[in-house]
Amino acid sequence: MEHHLKYPFQNHGRNHYELELVSGKLHLFANEEVLSSFEPKVFEMANNNLQIPRSVYMSYTPDAHVGVGTCIGTTAVWSMKDGCVSPSIVGSDIGCGMRVHTTPLHKRDIQDKDIRRSLIAAIEKYVPTNERTNTNYDDIDIMSVVRNGLKGLPDKYIPNEQWLTHVEQSTFAYDRAYLEQLPPKIRKHAHGQLGSLGSGNHFIEIQYLEINEEYGELAAKWGLFDGQVVVMIHSGSRSWGAMVGREHNNVIKEAMNQWGVGNPDPQLIYAPIASREGQTYLNLMYSALNFAVSNRHMIAYGVREAFKEVFGGEMELPVLYDLMHNYALKEFHRNQPLLVHRKGATRALPPGHFLNTAAYKETGHPALIPGSMGTSSYIMVGREEGLKNFYSICHGAGRARSRKATKLLVTVDQFEQSMKVGTEDEVLVNHRSLQTILDECPQAYKDVDQIIDSVVGASLAGVVAKCKPMVAIKGI
Repeated sequence: MEHHLKYPFQNHGRNHYELELVSGKLHLFANEEVLSSFEPKVFEMANNNLQIPRSVYMSYTPDAHVGVGTCIGTTAVWSMKDGCVSPSIVGSDIGCGMRVHTTPLHKRDIQDKDIRRSLIAAIEKYVPTNERTNTNYDDIDIMSVVRNGLKGLPDKYIPNEQWLTHVEQSTFAYDRAYLEQLPPKIRKHAHGQLGSLGSGNHFIEIQYLEINEEYGELAAKWGLFDGQVVVMIHSGSRSWGAMVGREHNNVIKEAMNQWGVGNPDPQLIYAPIASREGQTYLNLMYSALNFAVSNRHMIAYGVREAFKEVFGGEMELPVLYDLMHNYALKEFHRNQPLLVHRKGATRALPPGHFLNTAAYKETGHPALIPGSMGTSSYIMVGREEGLKNFYSICHGAGRARSRKATKLLVTVDQFEQSMKVGTEDEVLVNHRSLQTILDECPQAYKDVDQIIDSVVGASLAGVVAKCKPMVAIKGI
């Protein structure tokens, strides 16, 4: 095992390693197979990140891979009192995250491919999957959404109270005066995007559950059953978050030059939390979080309308949970106010934790972990031992190769085989040709089962249910 790590390290057991990098300590959670797959660049990037002053903690989850400035799969913590905020350790898609809705349907109810094709057509009718197509929610005020989150939506788009309560956070409060610093064009670009999917690795999947017997009682409390059809949604803050990031990356870069501070990686930017630049970014980041949670909500609303069209007006899709994996939030850990950055990392709180939303105070909340197209996703629950990693777990499988490399190395035939094309268990997609989404094939990602094994082995979380794909809807 030691030859996999080129730095001095402590093996804490249970898939937990503590590396002594030149600039500080990096905690790493991975089993042996995953550990051996990390490329040297991820450790170089960690060392750069650890040069940001007064770091309290930094870690990688097993899905960690190279990103811009910071690896996706990073948890990084600073004190609110004298620490820093880094847009690079939030990520470009602020508030990107996951949402799952349950249905009363069983797998056998949608086994017929014609039914699934009807669902694809209906969903695409209500949820734009083409970047050039806008939604038609003209009665929604974008500014009300970015100020108030879900509470800024008209009542007609809130099917019931559960759509507000079964979420990580429905509204992110901040000083709205900072909105005046945004250019007017941001509203124009965001108009029509609320409730749209976006491209890249964003998706809507129709899946069925395989309940883990060990967590059978908990699954029942959450309303889950074996063979149940669920809908998983992955999307973020669209152009609102992208523009907030771009505008204030430049502002902070300029401030760093004036302060005379830098980093070996020019794409890694940061500012003291207490600085004008830090406060501006944090407040506007919260506006993007409001947009992101509302965007997933409206995507789900469109999916609900589609299911009603196919299965009748009485069909309902209760919310299981909605959470983010790209953000920086003030949290209390070890009796201290800390700014916890998670870039491609999911918060998984255990039962009884005070940060749990009221609906999941007793049980702990569902932690939603997507796989890749054609592979399983997971519904997990945090464990008390997760405190050692500030309750962060993976956010998915994590890319194993770039989009360009994937297109060079993977054939459409291989992609078809992984999607079981031509069989009864084929995962249907909303594209006529898999060639158009080849860079999102399963071969582009790490083995999600090994990622989950790493998390479970580290006692950070347990698997409540495995989600097997039946339909995958991707944006272009």
